[in-house]
Amino acid sequence: MAEKLKVTPTEKNFREVVGKSVVRVDAWDKVTGKAEYIDDYPIPGCWYGGTVRSDVPHGRIVGIRQDPSFDWSKVVFVTAKDLPGPNEVAMVRCDMPVLAEDVVNYVSEPIVLIAAPSKALLKAALKAVKVEIEPLEPVLTVEEALSGENIIWGNDNILAKFEVKRGDVDEAFKEADIIIEETYRTGHQEQLYLEPQGMVALPRDDGGVEVIGSLQCPYYIHGAMTHALNLPPDKVIIKQAVTGGGFGGKEDFPSLLAIHAAVLALKAKRPVKIIYDRAEDMVSTTKRHPSRIRHKTGVKKDGRIVAQDVDLVLDGGAYTTLSIVVLQRSLLHATGCYQIPNARILARAVATNTPPNGAFRGFGAPQSIFAMERQMDKIARTLGLSPVEVRRKNLLKSGDAFPYGQRVEDDGARLVFERALAISEYERKRAEYSKDQGPKKRGIGLSLFLHGGGFTGAGEQKINGKIKLFVAKEAVELHVSNVEMGQGAATVLTQIAAQGLQIPFEKVKYCQPDTSKAPDSGPTVASRTTMIVGKIVLRGTEKLIMQIKEYVSRHFDVPLGDITYSRGTFFENGTPLADFFEIARRIEEERGPLEVIGDYVHPPELNWDDEKCQGDAYQGYAWGANVLEVEVDTDTWEVRPLRDTVVVDVGTAINPLLALGQVEGGSLQGLGYGYLEVIEMEGGRYRNNRLASYAIPTSVDCPDFFVELMEIPCSRGAFGAKGLGEMPLSGGGPAVASAIEHATGLFPTRLPVTGEILTSLEQKGDERRS
Repeated sequence: MAEKLKVTPTEKNFREVVGKSVVRVDAWDKVTGKAEYIDDYPIPGCWYGGTVRSDVPHGRIVGIRQDPSFDWSKVVFVTAKDLPGPNEVAMVRCDMPVLAEDVVNYVSEPIVLIAAPSKALLKAALKAVKVEIEPLEPVLTVEEALSGENIIWGNDNILAKFEVKRGDVDEAFKEADIIIEETYRTGHQEQLYLEPQGMVALPRDDGGVEVIGSLQCPYYIHGAMTHALNLPPDKVIIKQAVTGGGFGGKEDFPSLLAIHAAVLALKAKRPVKIIYDRAEDMVSTTKRHPSRIRHKTGVKKDGRIVAQDVDLVLDGGAYTTLSIVVLQRSLLHATGCYQIPNARILARAVATNTPPNGAFRGFGAPQSIFAMERQMDKIARTLGLSPVEVRRKNLLKSGDAFPYGQRVEDDGARLVFERALAISEYERKRAEYSKDQGPKKRGIGLSLFLHGGGFTGAGEQKINGKIKLFVAKEAVELHVSNVEMGQGAATVLTQIAAQGLQIPFEKVKYCQPDTSKAPDSGPTVASRTTMIVGKIVLRGTEKLIMQIKEYVSRHFDVPLGDITYSRGTFFENGTPLADFFEIARRIEEERGPLEVIGDYVHPPELNWDDEKCQGDAYQGYAWGANVLEVEVDTDTWEVRPLRDTVVVDVGTAINPLLALGQVEGGSLQGLGYGYLEVIEMEGGRYRNNRLASYAIPTSVDCPDFFVELMEIPCSRGAFGAKGLGEMPLSGGGPAVASAIEHATGLFPTRLPVTGEILTSLEQKGDERRS
């Protein structure tokens, strides 16, 4: 038997970290200002890039004039004809051009790129370009798109279409005591991340290019760039800079921006940086899809739903971007947390001559859940029942099925609902607030919401995510393509790796995503990072421990079955043999550093038919309930949120403090969506493109939050975790509308619920509360 290696006191240093609120790994750099965002990068010889854009929503490009008085030899000038590859951005579909060539389809569409050695020269060059555009008739609303009178995309303006059916809806409507119909609408919402969009492209000596940027999805950009630049994968490197927020807004759009920077850099043969200011960011980047959702519901007199017919339309804007997958998730969340025995849901995304819409926290679910929750309130209002009673009669329970066939595996919806009602004292306050209060009235509203974790259906199988664990000196490096953008992913994934390896938290190093070093673990979207990627990380830790076990078995000539591993030490029948890092060093000396790849393994019990949109859509569902109290000044229609009680099932809270932060932040974003955040459009143009004209909740608008984390573990998530990041936003909008209804007696059917909407409802004689 080989001589025993040194056993260091790792066991004493290891502590359980899952379920603990450890300090964020990025905290110190950010609070001290050490963290470098993309505009902080010192890059010698870097030029500045800018964009000439369309100022009409739809038109034919007649010509591009360059002012002859400007010295064009001092800058780099790029139009569609100068592109090195196909003029298309590879996303879900390749219908969006890198630069408009013959036709423009929205205000702010990029037409010309310019790079200059100084900001002043760039500004002068941009002013020296005049694009002549012959206007064409635009399509600006979903109604115009659906009419088909003016076709701007495909044969019918339909970007995507899905349909789900369950039972016999028409027959079930005949059995209903009453049929209730209503149309619900939601508007745009701006992600308003703290740091605007930004990219730096650096040409390489081998003809390739490296891009560093503020982004969510390194491999999305990598794929888009190899396609647009006609470069092999090894000639393109994408690195994430410290990123100041994303909320989905840095999922799809950075692919376009990265291509722009790279095209300029390759032509200029020097680094080029493109950093948007707030105005350019707001007018040109993707927003949340506006929606029009029609509900027709057949109910019994006791409030039980027997049939539901939903017609769901999203405004995709000029190009597809991510509308297909946003629409699918919107469809699959359309019946919310309720058991609908007979359902028919038609979902369509249409093209309009407005800036393309894309990913935003919630990913289509907030629109659907708002409509469903409002319809539940409409049922209660029509039948003279309590909103609580109607919901209780129709709540999903373990064993029930969604319209697309997947069965619910827990009673999360009921548990979070009842808990939120109890701790908020909903029933008592509803009765108390119903009394006359003068012009300032209080109201209390509620909402139920859910979110499926990970990509829909076979999405995770298609990604087939991988992670890399690399043992370097006295630490284990974690390489993933999932980014830290303020939500805590770097910390949570480090906790999962440390717990899986049973080594100190400080001994695991999360490495900033870099496509030349990290495998593709998928994008940082869809509430998949902790649940899905965390599980892949766990598999990687198991694989690494097994590799070391096999070495220990050979080194000590001990049967593999006699070797156990606990808290950083390998044992033979209870006798310590070797410490994790001691044996790792020995392996490195003999054959080089240890490295393993963790792979995604699809749960065999889950099956999905993408063509029929049927089966097991998600690996686990997180549930939430929101009880919101507001004060409404009926003279001015000013709405003031007072207290927000939020109970959410997160599976296992890997880091409770970070989870609470996600819930509070997401809930506040949902409240902004509900009553404050208005994007005004005129002729296809955003009118409010400044923080001075786009209102979001600030500290003075923030209610007192009372958040409770409920833990119903999911076996398919890391240590039982479920997806969390996106879910909290979905509860705010319907809770705001419900609370305003209780306070005023008016029934809002659209978001945001502004004073203008309430004035209109009052003028129409909407029934006031007795």
